[in-house]
Amino acid sequence: QVQLVESGGGLVQAGGSLRLSCSTSSRASRTYVMGWFRQTPGKEREFVAGVSRSAGATRYADSVKGRFTISRDNGNNAVSLQMSSLKPEDTAVYYCAAGPVLSDEWRTFDYWGQGTQVTVSS
Repeated sequence: QVQLVESGGGLVQAGGSLRLSCSTSSRASRTYVMGWFRQTPGKEREFVAGVSRSAGATRYADSVKGRFTISRDNGNNAVSLQMSSLKPEDTAVYYCAAGPVLSDEWRTFDYWGQGTQVTVSS
């Protein structure tokens, strides 16, 4: 069983920064591609960023390129999302996910955390 637990969400002013963390079970480390998605009420879950098993490859949504950075530490079973230059439109519940391929499609990910709220005020 793969368990994912997010932390680090909160309220921040536009232009500020936040760092989200995802603690994974040891099985997820090195076994799965990891990703971050976000969702707002009434909208489909949206891809934010993904990282390959070895952290050799990353992928970002166009809306966050140059502002967000995903990283993983397999030794410590952790994945992080550093968010900078935050905008009000980044407000959402952010989810950590694990899956077999580095995809921007949420349906390809098999395991999900409970989500953490990020609110960016203008």
